[in-house]
Amino acid sequence: MFVDELAPLFKELTGHPIAFLGGFFSGLLRLNLSEDPIRTWLNSQMGTAISSGTTLSSNGRGSGPQSISID
Repeated sequence: MFVDELAPLFKELTGHPIAFLGGFFSGLLRLNLSEDPIRTWLNSQMGTAISSGTTLSSNGRGSGPQSISID
């Protein structure tokens, strides 16, 4: 029962261990990926620049609630 809930976690860990552990520890340490020592390291690893105007932690949550209309 408890193992079934953790199965996706272990699947990701065994599939991509370095990326999983890096994301886990950055979340655990609450590192901001758009601050300078991490941002420059990520830029050198990815080969592309992360724009300083956007934050990676916003997840589309811009300036509050948004309204939508459904027909």
